[in-house]
Amino acid sequence: MAPGIPLLAVRGSAGTSLLCGPPQCEQHSAFSSDCGVCRCVTFSRDGTLLGWCNRKGVSVMKSSDGSPVSTFNLPKTALMEISPLSNVLVTWQPYTKTQDSPQGEANLQLFDLQSGRLLKALYQKKVDSWCPSWSDDEKICVRIVNNELHFYENNDFDSIANKLHVQKVSDFALSPGGQPSKVAVYVPGSKGSPSFVRLYQYPNFGGPNAALANKSFFKADRVTMQWNKKALAVLVTASTEVDKTGASYYGEQTLHYLAVNGETALVQLAKNGPIYDVAWSPSSSEFCVVYGFMPAKATIFNLKCDPVFDFGTGPRNAAYYRWVTVLPVGLLDVLLSQVSKPQAPDTTFFSWCPDGEHVVTATCAPRLRVSNGYKIWHYTGSVLHRFEVASGTELYEVCWQPFPDGSFPERPIKYQAAPSELGTTQAPPTQAYRPPALRHLPATASSKLHEDEPPQDLRPGLSGEKSLSKTALKNQRKREAKKAAKQESKPEPEPLSDSAPVTNSQSEPSSGDPETDKKIKNLKKKLKAIEELKEQQAAGKVLQKNQLEKIQKEEQLLKEMEELQIGH
Repeated sequence: MAPGIPLLAVRGSAGTSLLCGPPQCEQHSAFSSDCGVCRCVTFSRDGTLLGWCNRKGVSVMKSSDGSPVSTFNLPKTALMEISPLSNVLVTWQPYTKTQDSPQGEANLQLFDLQSGRLLKALYQKKVDSWCPSWSDDEKICVRIVNNELHFYENNDFDSIANKLHVQKVSDFALSPGGQPSKVAVYVPGSKGSPSFVRLYQYPNFGGPNAALANKSFFKADRVTMQWNKKALAVLVTASTEVDKTGASYYGEQTLHYLAVNGETALVQLAKNGPIYDVAWSPSSSEFCVVYGFMPAKATIFNLKCDPVFDFGTGPRNAAYYRWVTVLPVGLLDVLLSQVSKPQAPDTTFFSWCPDGEHVVTATCAPRLRVSNGYKIWHYTGSVLHRFEVASGTELYEVCWQPFPDGSFPERPIKYQAAPSELGTTQAPPTQAYRPPALRHLPATASSKLHEDEPPQDLRPGLSGEKSLSKTALKNQRKREAKKAAKQESKPEPEPLSDSAPVTNSQSEPSSGDPETDKKIKNLKKKLKAIEELKEQQAAGKVLQKNQLEKIQKEEQLLKEMEELQIGH
C-alpha cells in the first residue's frame, strides 16, 4: 500500500475486510479478511492501529503492514476504543450476574496496549456513556459514576485525582485538545425545575463561581453536547421524546450556545420543526444547522448566533463540513457554490475521506436490510468504486482510517467530474407527477406544494444593511411593526385628480360606486407593496420567486387602475 492512501474498514455479516482507498480501491494486501462475525471495528486516533472484536476475542494490528500488536481473550466484547495517543485499549461487554458471581463481574476493562497488561477493571452497567473520555494529551481521563464525574491523571486508574459532584448529572462532554481541559455537564430538570448545562475548567470545581457558563432550559428529555475544535464553545441540542402540540413525531428540539467566556444564547431558527443535525466548522468560527419541517432549511451561524448564510430550503437532513456538505434525503448537495449533486438513494451513512477529495456513501443494516453496499465517490460526482453485498448477507459499518491534521494538502475545488469507468450519477431534472388519465394531454404549468427558497448571503456588509446588535435589531423590528400597525389603522387617502400620482398624502374623491372604490383601494395596496419590494431589491436583498412575479405585474396593475379612474 502506498503511503498517504486512506484505508476503508468494512464490517458486515460476512466478516471484516480492509480496502485501500482511491485511486486503487482494492483489498489491502497485508490484511486477510476475517470471516467471523465482527461486533465492532475501530482505528486509533492517528490511524496507525486497527482493532476489531469477534466471537474469538479482540485483535489490534498495525494499519501499514498488518502486523499484530496485541490480542485479548475477550470473546464477549461488544464495544472497544483506543485512547488518543494509543496507550490504552478500553473494552466493554454486557453486564451480567451469575450464581458464582451474584454481584456481577467488572465489565469495563482498560489495558496497556503495548504490553497487554490489565490496568483496571470497572463496573459499567449501562451502555450509555460507557467509554471514558480522554484529553488529546491523555493527561486527563474522565468517566461518569452515579452523580459524580471521576477524573484520572496520566492514565493512573488506581487513584481518582479529582471528583466533580453534581446532583443527578446524567451526561458530560470533555473538551478536545490539550490543557487546560474543560467539561460540560448536563442535569435534567425535575418537578418543575429546568434542565441545565454548565461548563467547568479542570480542576476548578469548587465555589459558587466555579462554573465558566451556565444555561438553563425547559423541554429537555435528553441533550447532545458538541464542543468546537478550539474548545471555546459548546452547542447543546435539547430534545423531548414527545411533541405535546402534535406537530411532529420527532418530539421538540431547541439549540443552545454556551461559551467558556460566559456567553450563552438560544439559537433562533427561522423555521419551525425538528433540528436534524448540527455541525461545527473545522475553523470553530461558525456552525451549520439543518432544521425545519420538510423542505428543511440549512443555515450557517457565527459565534454571536447570528445567521450569516442561508442555503434556502430543500430535502436534506444532515450536514458534514469539508468545505460545507449538506446531505438531503437521497441526494448530496455541495452548496455555497454547488460543485455537484449526485444521486445516492437509500443512503444511511456518509463520510468524507481524510484526503478531502473523496466521500463514501453506504446503505447499512439494521437501518435498511436490503440493497446493502457502499460507493466511493470523487466530490465532483464521479463514482470510483461500487460494492454490493452478496444475497443473504448484510453490511453493518464502513469507516475511513483517520489521519492527523495537515497530512493532506488543501487543493483547489474542481467543477469538472473526475474520470471514472463507472461514470457519474448526477440528478436528472425532475417533473411533476401526472395521473395516468392526464398523461395524453399537453403539459400545463402546475402550482407547487412548496416554493423553494433560494440561498441568501445574510452578512450585513454584503446586503447593504447596518450591523446591529441583537437588542438594537429587536427594538428596530418592534418599531417597524408598530409603524406598520398604525398605517394599517389609518384610512387610505385618495389622490386629488386622475393625473396625480398615487401617494398617501393626497385624497381622491369617491367615484360614487362602492365596488369601484374598493377595487381602486386594493390596487393601491398592491402597488405600494411592489414599491417596498423594489426598494428591498435595490438595497441588495435577494427576493423570492413569488416576490419577483409581483414586481412584474406592476405595469398591469397601473393599467387596471387607469381604466377604473377614467371610467368614472
